[in-house]
Amino acid sequence: MNTKYNIRTVGCIILIGVAFLAGFYLQGKLLDSYYKAAYSIDHIDFSMLKKAWDLLSTNYVDQSKIDKEKLTYGAVDGMIKAVGDPYTEFFDPEEARKLEEDINGTFEGVGIQIGVKEDVIKIISPIKGTPGEKAGLRPGDNILAVDKKPTADLSVDQVVSMIRGPKGSKVILTISREEDKGAKDIEITRAVIKVPTIELKTVEMENGKKIAHLSIFQFSDTVYQDFIKTAFEITDSDFDGIILDLRSNPGGLVNHANSILGWFIEKDHVILNEQEKDGNKIEFKSNGPSTFVSTPLIVLINEGSASASEIVAGALKDDRGAILIGEKSFGKGTVQKIVDMDDGSAIKITVAKWFTPNGTAIHEKGIDPNIEVKMTGDDYINNNDPQLDKAIEEIKKIIK
Repeated sequence: MNTKYNIRTVGCIILIGVAFLAGFYLQGKLLDSYYKAAYSIDHIDFSMLKKAWDLLSTNYVDQSKIDKEKLTYGAVDGMIKAVGDPYTEFFDPEEARKLEEDINGTFEGVGIQIGVKEDVIKIISPIKGTPGEKAGLRPGDNILAVDKKPTADLSVDQVVSMIRGPKGSKVILTISREEDKGAKDIEITRAVIKVPTIELKTVEMENGKKIAHLSIFQFSDTVYQDFIKTAFEITDSDFDGIILDLRSNPGGLVNHANSILGWFIEKDHVILNEQEKDGNKIEFKSNGPSTFVSTPLIVLINEGSASASEIVAGALKDDRGAILIGEKSFGKGTVQKIVDMDDGSAIKITVAKWFTPNGTAIHEKGIDPNIEVKMTGDDYINNNDPQLDKAIEEIKKIIK
């Protein structure tokens, strides 16, 4: 009797336990169904995101450390990073403010433009006259660490935030480059960086003719109005040829690059083609004034020539057959737009791919120069410029 009673009692306890666990299981299933029903948009299930939020909000041991704004930004940032495009980025309000400073051409830091190539954070170009350039940083340098923190798993905007800082403070960049063995630390003192747009120098020829050495450093918000002033200076001074120097120009605003191209290319000629997400292609044409269409022209590029500067170089090569001298360009053939959010944050999103007038894709390939001339370490140290020397030599052949 006692044995039977004990068996029955145990059996009841097991049944009650199973029922109890089943209740939890069914409750969990019902909760999952609720989340999926409530947080599915356009047949996309966002319930996991909401459930994770609720789990943190109701279960995390130290609720005082939960910053719901940071959780929101982290979720958005993670979603955007999952696309796998280094040029599609999320910027919280503080990062968005710094991005606006970049576009306007003034910020505090060391004065370098960086990007991703072959999954490595690289210097696209040091900005002329900045602490970065004076410290000897070069286009193509790999940034392995910032203040000893490795950059291998960091995004471009994260590395930018680490390099930026108040003027007078110091930052250590761990750099490697192809010609050197191993890596080296370079300590740089931050400063207020004012990005120059354009510089015009005169190269005198033996026969009395003059060449305009026109450097465009970045296609920032003010570059076109600066270019117009310089263009009139070139026409008023009766220059016989132009060396357009796009070396270490990391790009910028495509509309300003296209406006400048209009001075060098015939009106209504195609200057680039864009392909949108639906495969639709749009032709962008020169609006003129085509003032320098007949002016002898040589273009200088290097590994620091990227994005909008590659649009200019590619169009001049395809449309005019302009001679490009220097080194293969960076290879950024996509177009981004910046969307401002209501809270001051921003999303920069890749909206199109672009191609040269002849339909050449340059993304992750770059543009090859017609005449390759490399800059060596000794050239940088001794302020030699064999690329410019070659450009002068070649334009003399055209001008005679």
